[in-house]
Amino acid sequence: MSATESSKPTPPIPAPPAVPMPRKLPTPAAAAPAAAAAQPPTSSPEDVQKWGRVSEDGTVEVLEGGDWRVVGQYPDGTPEEALAYFVRKYDDIAFKVHALEQRHQAGGASASDLAKQAGHVLEEATDAAAVGDLAGLRDRLNALTASLSEATAEEAKQAKELVDKAIAERTVLVEKAEAIAARDLSKVQWKQVTAELGELFDQWQAHQQTGPRLSKSVSQQLWKRFRDARAVVDKQRRSFYSELDDAHKVARDAKTRLVERAEALAPRGVDGIPAYRTLLDEWKTAGRAGRKADDALWARFKAAGDALYSARAEQAAAEEADSAPKIEARQALLEEAKAVADEANIKRARALLTGIQRQWDEIGRIFPREKERALDDRLRVIEQALKAREEVDWKKNNPETKARANDMSSQLLEAIEKLESELADAEKSGDAKAAKAAAEALEARRAWLNALGG
Repeated sequence: MSATESSKPTPPIPAPPAVPMPRKLPTPAAAAPAAAAAQPPTSSPEDVQKWGRVSEDGTVEVLEGGDWRVVGQYPDGTPEEALAYFVRKYDDIAFKVHALEQRHQAGGASASDLAKQAGHVLEEATDAAAVGDLAGLRDRLNALTASLSEATAEEAKQAKELVDKAIAERTVLVEKAEAIAARDLSKVQWKQVTAELGELFDQWQAHQQTGPRLSKSVSQQLWKRFRDARAVVDKQRRSFYSELDDAHKVARDAKTRLVERAEALAPRGVDGIPAYRTLLDEWKTAGRAGRKADDALWARFKAAGDALYSARAEQAAAEEADSAPKIEARQALLEEAKAVADEANIKRARALLTGIQRQWDEIGRIFPREKERALDDRLRVIEQALKAREEVDWKKNNPETKARANDMSSQLLEAIEKLESELADAEKSGDAKAAKAAAEALEARRAWLNALGG
């Protein structure tokens, strides 16, 4: 079913009641019975008949202040259902009022928070689309608000007292810190002073966590004084220890970091040796840290390096032992590779070398590297020799080269034929000079032709 509600008073609709209703309207005095806070917030059938009525068209009204106010319509149901719908709205508000009253009586809840909630419920009860003693609810809420206002004032007073006390306590901490900072710090026992200031700081933090919240301006002002006092003490303490240990501190710290970095290289094994050598160079320029500190730090640094070099020696021995059969296999391949130079057919020579190269790579790396490079150099000689043969063959059988040679041969043949004719003509005419020139040119052209293989 649907219902339309009105939150603002509208003129009463003059319609006869749909259910039996009292003919005589209750007076305003009877319309506002006193409601006890302890009563459960539910409406009785008598209350329903007293405070609500329904017209024939489903319009629902509530009696409020001696006047009937339209709260909505419920046209699709019976009058009983229409009233029940808006009574539930009233019961919801009444339950909230009752809950606030109970919380106030039980104590423990913040009066200011309850007052805010009561204000919200009062707005909800004003011109509410509900059927019930709305005026009575507002009276209860007003009474509750008045009671809460006194409790709120008392809470504010107590809160102010707690804040004032907290300010005084923090001020004491500040003054103690400032008193420490005002001492002749060149003559104090720094261990004792540090402990005193640390205890004050712990108390400050505990006060911040458990004490009442101070205003931002006051809190910042007190903290600035406390912080400034700590800064003065810390500055003097650092200066003292700097003068006391300045000769060794820098070198000791630097070498400690080098030791830690060297020890961190252990998981890298052999791969960490280059980084260790770099650290060793830094160690040599780090300066002295005092004999006792130097001896202890150097023992750790050297132990870290010994572990790396020991790992390298073990790895080299293992790799060399593992490489012995690989060396023999590659030497056998070099013997097979000698047949490459003896193979006249270049394609078959290339196929033979390619197969050897594939097997060569499959054998894997050889240690020590010097032996591997020596074997690679021997194979490279064979590879280069075959490559040189392939380049010569390519130049000789390159189609483009052949085409150019054939074109040159044709030109030379034409020139030779022409020169032979010129030589014959010169000899017939008895022109010895022309005959000599033609003969020399003819000899040169024939030499070029022979060079081209024509």
